[in-house]
Amino acid sequence: MNELRNKIFFTIFCILTSALLVFLISFNVQNYEDQREIIRKSINFNGVVTRNAPNEQLNRNIRFIDASIITIRLDKNDNILEIINHSNEEIDVDKISEMAISILTDKDLKREYIGSLYFEQYSYSYHPGNRLVLINNSIAQRNIKEVLKNTIFFFLILEIIFILISKLISRWISKPVEDAFSKQKDFIADASHELKTPLAVITASAEALEKSPKEKKWLINIKNESERMNNLIIDLLDLAKMEKGNLEMSYGNLSKVVELSSLTFEGIAYEKNIGFDYHIGDNINLKMNENAIKQVMEILLDNAIKHSKEKGKVEVNLIETNVIELSVSNLGEAIPKGEEEKIFERFYRVDKARNRNDNRYGLGLAIAKNIVSLHNGIIKAYSKNGKTTFQIVFKKKH
Repeated sequence: MNELRNKIFFTIFCILTSALLVFLISFNVQNYEDQREIIRKSINFNGVVTRNAPNEQLNRNIRFIDASIITIRLDKNDNILEIINHSNEEIDVDKISEMAISILTDKDLKREYIGSLYFEQYSYSYHPGNRLVLINNSIAQRNIKEVLKNTIFFFLILEIIFILISKLISRWISKPVEDAFSKQKDFIADASHELKTPLAVITASAEALEKSPKEKKWLINIKNESERMNNLIIDLLDLAKMEKGNLEMSYGNLSKVVELSSLTFEGIAYEKNIGFDYHIGDNINLKMNENAIKQVMEILLDNAIKHSKEKGKVEVNLIETNVIELSVSNLGEAIPKGEEEKIFERFYRVDKARNRNDNRYGLGLAIAKNIVSLHNGIIKAYSKNGKTTFQIVFKKKH
């Protein structure tokens, strides 16, 4: 289970991290390209030259507040005639001259060069026999490095948050699986326990029968416990069948199914001095598996009668509104508070001693819940004022 949770955590974390990296890298690339575009426009600005002036005199009065731009006038042979500073910062003329000569004598001299803004100090624009425009990349460098630094910090903070989020989500996703594994373990343990008890009785009775062949009570024990095992196996097979969801369904008269089941158990209730009443709407149709619905009714009615107090009463109601509602109620033992959902779990029994005497294993309500779910319904149970009700709601398909 830990391995599954770790895989889920790693998958979620990688997805979140990948998405974040794509976003942050894209953001930095866009910022870098924006800075390159600013530099490109700066070194090619049209205001450097006074177009209408004689001999295209350079305009020395242009100043840039947010950039350090230098124009180097050249003669026809690309010799330096003049260095014009277009920023308010002082410049080292000798250093600029050396840089200009280095650029002009470079074999790879280009008309425009913008190097890596992370490492290159200057970019330039070259106009043969006219001028060389230099721009200091330091402002752009500070900008992109600051953005990169903030991006890394932001990335680390979000990674910590992603770790926490991934852990929470992985726990949330794996919780149903853990519950399923836990229930499976409980199921195996409970089934083993239920089978172990009759097997032990059968074995002991068989050994006793060998010693005392005339004692028929050992045969009776073997027969009773064999029946118990057979009932348990039948219930387990029914439960497995319902959980697979292999039920053939067709539209049928639910009112008739409920009425016939009620009539069958009315006699049983009478024998136990328990009142029985039913109110069933006419011709209520449902897409269903008739045998499965009968099984649900048998489970609920048997449960209601066995848990009714003496001279109690069992009620069956079936009505149709915007949904179909079926309920079975009895006066008697209340469901312990907080256990309304647990009673539908496999092998769950409120009174283990009594259930064993009644030859019951706690599988009936689990089977009923699965059948109801396969019919697109919901079943719930509750106790109020001494009355316990099992309510089923079927959604009508239009």
